Amino acid sequence: MRRASRSLRCLPFRRAFYDQVGETALSSGSLASSQDWRRLCFLPVSPERAEAHFIWLIRLGVLRREVDGQGLTERVRLTPMGRRLLAQIQGEIPRAGLRERMLEHFRRRRPRL
Repeated sequence: MRRASRSLRCLPFRRAFYDQVGETALSSGSLASSQDWRRLCFLPVSPERAEAHFIWLIRLGVLRREVDGQGLTERVRLTPMGRRLLAQIQGEIPRAGLRERMLEHFRRRRPRL
């Protein structure tokens, strides 16, 4: 939970993004092409970059892939752990400083740091 909480502060997603994936599934392509991306993200993201963030949040247990009759889809949804984590944060998710974002970047690339 602590690692996921720290990562949420370092990612470019706003609280509205997590609220939306809590209600409906969202794909990286639809996020990147969304006209109201400013409501969902602090910075514009490409589909590839959004997918990389999704994979990281899946590894942390915050998001999961949506399943349909054919199997896994490219869309993601919020997990119960993600809901508990967001329930602890009131209002907008506070942004991490540059130092913390850099450390998080290295932790993602080199997990033993």
